[in-house]
Amino acid sequence: MNIGAASKASGVSAKMIRYYESIGLLAKAARRENSYRDFDERDIHDLRFIKRARTLGFSVEEITRLLGLWRDAQRPSREVKQITGAHIADLETRIAEMQGMVAALKHLSAHCHGDDRPACPILQDLGGPEISSASPQDKRKRAAGLREAAL
Repeated sequence: MNIGAASKASGVSAKMIRYYESIGLLAKAARRENSYRDFDERDIHDLRFIKRARTLGFSVEEITRLLGLWRDAQRPSREVKQITGAHIADLETRIAEMQGMVAALKHLSAHCHGDDRPACPILQDLGGPEISSASPQDKRKRAAGLREAAL
């Protein structure tokens, strides 16, 4: 089947199919005499696998490894579990970081008057030194400055 039919059958856009081919995630499709790509059922299964894995947030590198394991009937499932476990840990870390961002923004937003005054702790925070690189003393000064700006 051509790329349009493969796209429809797999739910992956033609542009992404070309991209997956270009980075080696998907094997290059056979070519017809007219040079059009010719995808088979295995390609469609691979595309569906890739799409589902991307939906779950796996990286291209992880998907490459998972595809290799999926194709290997003799695979040890522990490798699949290790990849998945590492991905879960990464997602949990990113979720925690995002929750920290939400908390910081809520705090800053709560202390911004949002009126005609120019003082704004949100802008003051964005324009200040990066917190992670600041010393504990600088962090305390910055927090005091935010409280003062909110008054």
